[in-house]
Amino acid sequence: MAITAKGRATRQRIIEGAAAYLRSDDPAGVTLDDIRAITGTSKSQIFHYFPDGKEELFLAVARYEAGRVLDDQQPHLGALTSWAAWDRWRDAVVARYRTQGRNCPLGALMSQVGSTAGANEVVSALLSRWQFHVQEGIAEMQDAGLVRASVDADRVAAAFIAGIQGGVQVLRSTGSVAHLEAALDTLIDHLKG
Repeated sequence: MAITAKGRATRQRIIEGAAAYLRSDDPAGVTLDDIRAITGTSKSQIFHYFPDGKEELFLAVARYEAGRVLDDQQPHLGALTSWAAWDRWRDAVVARYRTQGRNCPLGALMSQVGSTAGANEVVSALLSRWQFHVQEGIAEMQDAGLVRASVDADRVAAAFIAGIQGGVQVLRSTGSVAHLEAALDTLIDHLKG
């Protein structure tokens, strides 16, 4: 059954509303009634667009939030071909997390939907795509002679993702982006070394 443009808009409104609610300070024990109330939809609409209920909706939210993580870093993430480009990407990452503060969509999402079938696969795919973009940037910089050929691009890209996620976890506890900035700056300096 094809969904109309209006239907796609309603479905997206439900996903975005659920995502915003899950990102809030303490949405413990979220129910479909909570989602229905905040999105202004009926129970029949929710089950029309998400026939398997809460798990299907949460999986759609996981995909939405995963896409946002990478989209928010573009066009910088896809163009890591100069030191200025790396600085722009670094600044975009820090700005994103500074703006959202303790409400990290990925962290909040996983605390709510980590047990939802398929959610871990969505996050794993996100992290793999993210790491691939960074690794590609390092490889391009190596091709241009700006990064040592001896640098293991995939390993350093993995360190970037771990550093970002670690910095974000500290941010969620302290409200400070200092650790995130330190991780990014140290890794970029390592590439320049």
